[in-house]
This record gives sequence, C-alpha cells and structure tokens, in this order.
Amino acid sequence: MSGSLDVFLARRWEDLVMLTLQHLAVVALSLAIATVLGVLIGLLVWDRNVPRTAALTAAGIAITIPSLALLALLSPVLGLGWAPTVVSLVFYSLLPIVRNTVVGLREVPAHLVESARGMGMTPVKTLLSIQLPLAWPVIVTGIRVAAQLTVGIAAIAAYVAGPGLGLYIFKGLSSLGSANALNFALTGTICVVLLALLIDGAFVLIARYSTSRGLRV
Repeated sequence: MSGSLDVFLARRWEDLVMLTLQHLAVVALSLAIATVLGVLIGLLVWDRNVPRTAALTAAGIAITIPSLALLALLSPVLGLGWAPTVVSLVFYSLLPIVRNTVVGLREVPAHLVESARGMGMTPVKTLLSIQLPLAWPVIVTGIRVAAQLTVGIAAIAAYVAGPGLGLYIFKGLSSLGSANALNFALTGTICVVLLALLIDGAFVLIARYSTSRGLRV
C-alpha cells in the first residue's frame, strides 16, 4: 500500500527541490544551445530554396526519432548523465526554432528591406535593425514550443541517468506495487507539468516585453 502523499512530500521535499532545479538547469542549457544553433541555421538558409528545404526536412525527420531510441544510441558514445541528455534535448529543439526563424524572416515585408537598403543600410545592419526585430515574435514562439518539448523529453532522460524529475517517475514506474511507487510517479509527473506551465508563462512575458510595442497584439 502506498504511503500518504503529504508525508511523502514532507520527507522528500529537499530531494524534490534539487531534482526540479536540475531539470530546470538541463532544460535551460539545452534550450540556450538550441536557440543559438537554430537561429544561426535559420539565418543561413531562410532566403535560399535548396538549403532551406534541406534544413527543414532534416529537422522534421530528426524529430520523429523516438527519444528513448536516440538516448540508447547516444549513451554508448557519450556515457550516462548530462551529456546524452543535453545532446538529445538540443536535437529535438532545433525544428521549431529553425522553422520559426525561417518563417519569421520570410514574413518581413520586402518593401521595408528595400527601403532600408535604399537608405544605405548594409545587409547586416538591415538584418539587425529591421528583419530580426520584425521576425522576433515568430522566433520566440518557436523557442517557446522547443521549451515545452525539452521539459517533457528531459524526464525521459532518466533512462540514461539524466538529471531531473524523471528519476522519480522512473523510480515509481519500475517499482509499481511497492510502497510509495505511486507517490514517486505522481509527484514527478505533477512537478514536470507545473514546471512546463511556469516556463511557458515565463515565455509569454519574455515575448511581451522583448517585442517592439508596435508589433504587440
């Protein structure tokens, strides 16, 4: 019979806080790396038909690979723990970021770019002053989607001893029928959901306050 959930939480709240912080840290690190790589790839291919199609197709195929299979393939090469976890999270985060960077840049009105060039702006200046600010709301939406993906997949990374709340979920599922098995699985799952909601709320604020006032809806 499983123990009382409130007693379970009272005894393990310190572990739970530590695992939550670990989960948040691995998501933040992976998302930061994926954002840099994804935006750079998007900037390189958004106006080139063949590279753009190749990049989006490759990212689309990559995201269909089951996460457990990818982790199993990475663990013999990278070992256990943080390394395979971060690589897999970056891997799955790239599609929404690359896609939205491409879409955002392609939606910038051509006449604005032409006007900027006519005023003597260099391509780099035009990109930084006109194109990226206008594309930013779409780009940040892609990063927001990637964040939700990483929160969920990070839990599965417990399969390769990855950090975070997946430890509780896997511990509960692997010991079903024993005392506290349900408490472990339930607590880990609820904390992952709450963390995902908090991160999503943070991105709503980031999008709102990092977008030019004239572009807000």
